[in-house]
Amino acid sequence: MTQSTLQQRDSRSDPYGNRRTGWLLVAPALLLLAVVYAYPILRAFWLGLFTQNLGTELQPVFSGFENLGRMTTDGRFWQSLGNTTVFTLSSLTLELILGMGMALVLNQAFRGRGWVRTIAILPWALPTALIALGWVWIFNDQYGVWNDILMRLGILRSGVNWLGDPTLAMLALIAADVWKTTSFVAILLLAGLQSIPQDLYEAHAMDGATRWQSFRQITLPLLMPQIVIASLFRFAQAFGIFDLVQVMTGGGPAGATETVSVYIYATVMRYLDFGYGAALVVVTFLLLVAVVAIATILLAKARSATGETR
Repeated sequence: MTQSTLQQRDSRSDPYGNRRTGWLLVAPALLLLAVVYAYPILRAFWLGLFTQNLGTELQPVFSGFENLGRMTTDGRFWQSLGNTTVFTLSSLTLELILGMGMALVLNQAFRGRGWVRTIAILPWALPTALIALGWVWIFNDQYGVWNDILMRLGILRSGVNWLGDPTLAMLALIAADVWKTTSFVAILLLAGLQSIPQDLYEAHAMDGATRWQSFRQITLPLLMPQIVIASLFRFAQAFGIFDLVQVMTGGGPAGATETVSVYIYATVMRYLDFGYGAALVVVTFLLLVAVVAIATILLAKARSATGETR
């Protein structure tokens, strides 16, 4: 009896030992995460129970859950939450659709594929603030290249103030974010596509299936774990977007593009309302935790549906 056979028998007879070993191996990383993230989160929870602003001369005064009650009647907070939701869902939907198309193209064999893959990831690798500044110039109403292109095509007669209109400003932000992060989604989905055996497609084609049927019955089910993971990453990033909005619009016009992160920044840094700002951070954190929990459940179901083991 070989040593590998004995090891397999031991692992099957003592599954809890393998789990203990796994937890032991990840314990240092979990400890580091606890030190880096746990203290700021707990500190924000604690500060959210106090009123600390110019009215209290920046001295913390315990107020319990008063900040949460204030939040329920804060119209600006609900507007920023609505703006964040619209921005996040719109960006995420477009990025998944375009990212899937890009991943399918990059998964094909063609000459220079390596160079194309490298170029495709460049927008995501560039600094967001720098890209946002570039998009500000692109959407400028007087000398922006976007207005120039549309006027040359005869679509517009005069320049449009894209960043000065509430609806157009939000569309401009979504366009900039989609341009930057679609490649990130595509790379994640491409990794999943490369793990799907080609034999499945060949056997499906021999049964008379079309490409669309193969995509719907093979690609999508087997790619669902990667889709959920990509959605989770992008949701967290888009929901906490700050630099792109701050550089392009600053939350304007009239708060039409102000996200929760921009509102928290203004509350803490401009109005010096530290207690209420901490409460806003806590609520945002809890919303993200809820989304992560839902995504984890969906990911577990997707893995069980594709026969994967935890």
